[in-house]
Amino acid sequence: MMKSLSIKTKLIIFLAGFAVFLTIKDKDTVFLFTIITALISVIIADLFFSYFKIRKFSISESSVISALIIGFVLASDNPKWVIVLASLAAIFSKHLICFNKKHVLNPAACGIFLSILLFGANTQWRGTFAWYILIPVGLYFTYKIRKLELITGYFITALGLFGIQAVLNRVPLINIFGYLSYFYIFIMLIEPKTTPIKPLAKLIFGIGAAALIFVFVQAQVSFDAELAALLISNIFVPLLNKIPEVHFFRGVSKRSTV
Repeated sequence: MMKSLSIKTKLIIFLAGFAVFLTIKDKDTVFLFTIITALISVIIADLFFSYFKIRKFSISESSVISALIIGFVLASDNPKWVIVLASLAAIFSKHLICFNKKHVLNPAACGIFLSILLFGANTQWRGTFAWYILIPVGLYFTYKIRKLELITGYFITALGLFGIQAVLNRVPLINIFGYLSYFYIFIMLIEPKTTPIKPLAKLIFGIGAAALIFVFVQAQVSFDAELAALLISNIFVPLLNKIPEVHFFRGVSKRSTV
């Protein structure tokens, strides 16, 4: 039965299950209520846009995924109106900020980042250090949507830059793995529609995102370094897609079909 499900449906099931797991584990029903708030807001906005565009009410799987991500990333102690506005901003960016009929920015990242800049929202990144769950599941999704080059570029760059810093500061190298945000890497960074489709371009995208995060962290920016790095990288995707094809992994097709 699972084989017949789309990759987006599988991701929705995973995120919903992961949210329930964290709610029970941390005994935090407010977190679950935050996700429900984001879901209701996104569904209403998606219904509005679908009717406006095609005169038919519909809800896309990608919008549901954006809502779930917002619930994970934004702190539950934010006012609920902030969660609502972040969710609406995510859907608005998806439908209005487009290039060649495709949205440019990661919707969830855009909505969250705007809520931080405009309303001083706080982030929590729930479950992001649960590597024992996110790494195996994340690798599965990364393989299925053909983003292995992207993840490879990100990890090599992040480990290299933060590794050099660790050596200079005489910090154990193993500590680097504890700094990585696995939810960001395996759920947000690999979003198919706003990342490159060509192998070399995906590698460069991953390298660039990791390098930007390192720069922002060293500069001690007041905004979320990871979200900013992702959104900036998204902007350059149309240019990166013009790079000639170079395959690094066998079985990787020329285009993502997700």
